[in-house]
Amino acid sequence: MHDHTQDPVWRQALAGSQMLFVAFGALVLMPLITGMDPNVALFTAGLGTLIFHIVTGGQVPVFLASSFAFIAPILAAKGEFGLPATLGGLVAAGLVYVLLSGLVKLRGTHFIDRLLPPVVIGPVIMAIGLGLAPVAANMAMGKAGDGSAQLVPYSTALMISLPALATTLLVAVLGRGILRLVPILFGVAVGYALALFFGVVDGSGIAAAPWLAMPQFVAPELHWGAILFMLPVAIAPAIEHIGDVLAISNVTGKHYIKKPGLHRTLLGDGLATSAAGLLGGPPNTTYSEVTGAVMLTRNFNPKVMIWAAIIAIVLAFIGKFGAALQSIPVPVMGGILCLLFGSIAVVGLNTLIRHQVDLGEPRNLVIVAVTLVFGIGGMVIGDSGMGLKGISLCGIVAIGLNLILPGAGTWHRHPPAQH
Repeated sequence: MHDHTQDPVWRQALAGSQMLFVAFGALVLMPLITGMDPNVALFTAGLGTLIFHIVTGGQVPVFLASSFAFIAPILAAKGEFGLPATLGGLVAAGLVYVLLSGLVKLRGTHFIDRLLPPVVIGPVIMAIGLGLAPVAANMAMGKAGDGSAQLVPYSTALMISLPALATTLLVAVLGRGILRLVPILFGVAVGYALALFFGVVDGSGIAAAPWLAMPQFVAPELHWGAILFMLPVAIAPAIEHIGDVLAISNVTGKHYIKKPGLHRTLLGDGLATSAAGLLGGPPNTTYSEVTGAVMLTRNFNPKVMIWAAIIAIVLAFIGKFGAALQSIPVPVMGGILCLLFGSIAVVGLNTLIRHQVDLGEPRNLVIVAVTLVFGIGGMVIGDSGMGLKGISLCGIVAIGLNLILPGAGTWHRHPPAQH
């Protein structure tokens, strides 16, 4: 077994660029869907990763970047409150992690099991993925994500989005080694090539963009409606964070929940998310694709992630790079999102299956059923300014039902399987 901690610097940097390559597709896809600047996302992913490694003492080999769980809430909040207020809500969402981290430090992890058993987490994560299904389908058909406008003719869009989806599927299933971890990049490449062939790429932005440019940072704004809307959303990714920390622990054979401790990893993730919100970037989360790459390359050296972060920050200042990303036509992303949003739903489904949640039991059936319909159906409770809807609503409803309905606390925690 090769000890990567002794690798020369150039080798660590090379390994770091490979990790960034793996994270890259999802990292830039998220800001492109939500209308944020991909260069800012690169910067805040790098910055967030550095913050995480400072907080955890550089012990955990993870990379932090744009979280998909926040796509639907960001789109909804942006439409209602505008981008600066939405960013304020994201800063607050990061502080939820910080709060959870304090609770974990005081009370240990048991209260999380009680408050958020699999029967709560599963359907909330499913609602996040399935709630986004129409966005993926609309984009694949050449419309704007909300279906409001036809951006690319329908038949052309399908000739771009379906091959992009097929490529992503084939690379994910048949790819060997590192290829298996970058299906999104292959899908984007094939889709972009087809889009160029059909003449739907607008290259004027790339030509106009300077080579070197400051990322378009945006300052957040304090808006209570947006904050209350975002706070409950943070619950699902916080739980996903725990799953990711367990996964990387499984891969490296070290117990990160104990050392540096879950309270530290949560704090690192929370501060990374708040820092991103302060600059106009998407919220950060630990990337399971990168955990997969760590597993594959057997390179457990956390310094590699610091290199990946530095490379991301450097790329953020290349203006033409961001302009090229923003020129990716809607159908290219739509095709790939059909798979990605579906896989979020599958993570939720897998949570229920892995913990053997018995859905024949009325209590569990009720929690999952109501959570899914509220989350996906667009139920709103309250007025538009302070109302709860979407993921925030279904998260609160799931937690509430689980606490109110009798018969809680009867499930046993199974050690999580590797994912």
